[in-house]
Amino acid sequence: MDDGRPRWARFCQGPRPGGPRPGGWRAAGGVHPGAWGGARLPWFSTVWLTVFVLVGTRFAAKGQPGRADLGPLAYTLLIAGAALLLLRHRHPRTVALGTAVVCSVYLAAGYPYGPVLFVVAFGCFAGIVAGHRTAAWTGVGLVWASHLLVGHWLYRWLPPPGDRPAPWGEQLFVTAVVAAVVAVSELARVRREQFARIRAERMAAERRRADEERLRIARELHDVLAHSISVINVQAGVGLALLDADPEQARTALTTIKAASKEALGEVRQVLDTLRTPGDAPRAPAPGLDRLPELREQAAGAGLTVEVTESGARTGLAPGADLAAFRIVQEALTNIVRHSGSRTARVRLGHRTDALEITVDDDGPATAAGRAGDVIGGGNGLIGMRERAAALGGTVEAGPRPDGGFRVHARVPLRPATPAGPPEPQRPGAAHAPDTVKPHATEEES
Repeated sequence: MDDGRPRWARFCQGPRPGGPRPGGWRAAGGVHPGAWGGARLPWFSTVWLTVFVLVGTRFAAKGQPGRADLGPLAYTLLIAGAALLLLRHRHPRTVALGTAVVCSVYLAAGYPYGPVLFVVAFGCFAGIVAGHRTAAWTGVGLVWASHLLVGHWLYRWLPPPGDRPAPWGEQLFVTAVVAAVVAVSELARVRREQFARIRAERMAAERRRADEERLRIARELHDVLAHSISVINVQAGVGLALLDADPEQARTALTTIKAASKEALGEVRQVLDTLRTPGDAPRAPAPGLDRLPELREQAAGAGLTVEVTESGARTGLAPGADLAAFRIVQEALTNIVRHSGSRTARVRLGHRTDALEITVDDDGPATAAGRAGDVIGGGNGLIGMRERAAALGGTVEAGPRPDGGFRVHARVPLRPATPAGPPEPQRPGAAHAPDTVKPHATEEES
């Protein structure tokens, strides 16, 4: 988009601050033109370089009696070229072209060779590193071409008087200097791009780890609170209904509420302790399938009878797989308590050589709340199951059974696979993958 400046100004100065960034590698996190636009002017280095150029040129002139004597114009050109480097971070294209023009005029005037070539080298370096390769290459090409023309053709009309054609060895030296400057600048640009890419990848990895940790904590809190609060909600209803008719049963319901709330507080405290002390091992072991009896007792307190059967040779699970299996069973039972009219649930654990198969069935029918959840994806329970299984390379399927009721089937590998990345969130209307919830489910997730 045209910003109202002449073409030469846009070429030399680059895009306006705040304007659109150019495409390519610079837009992907690399160094882009104007990246140093807000940096402070490099006064210290520029002053020292100016002093070095002036003093070094005086010493170099003593060994070149055939060149023109240094005069006011020579010093003006030397100071002007070095002063341009003050803007090398903000306007690298202008500096690359400006220093080349100054150096070309200086050499065309017949003044001695010397540190003036460093001015061109710094200007070219700044332009290439900032991504303005065309301007930098144009600048050094201008110096080389002007030196070639002056040394072999224009010397007849330029000072010093009586000058002869420059030896080709001198031209080869200038060519070698130009090639070295360009090579070093390109190498620095490549290394700068690599560092920028590595830094961007590291930041992306840190953000990804933070997102994964946030999702993990969200799943833990959801599983803990959803199950415990569901039990508390059911028992509170029982207690209110039986408070006058059966005080003893109401007392039992209150006892169950107290135990469930205590357990929930303990697990929430464990999650919060992990947040407060990152990197430390948790003070209590993560729950696993060895706590299924406790889960059955809690479900029984909510009026749900849980039958657990196992098949196959039981093998030890990795901590992550053990926790995922426990949370899947816990969430499935929570959904039955909240959304199913069935008071019986069947949990089958199939121990295979490479995976643990988990099946949780209930006979239904769905309650009014469950029938209201025909559109799957509105809650977090089944999504959390899927994410837990997918993180280990497993799958989860959930949906109504042909003969009535609801079934959750999960496969948790014994050796967790390394997924390509965190599972993408489901979009409304998207096709269901094999490890997602089956359509037309009759129970709403929690």
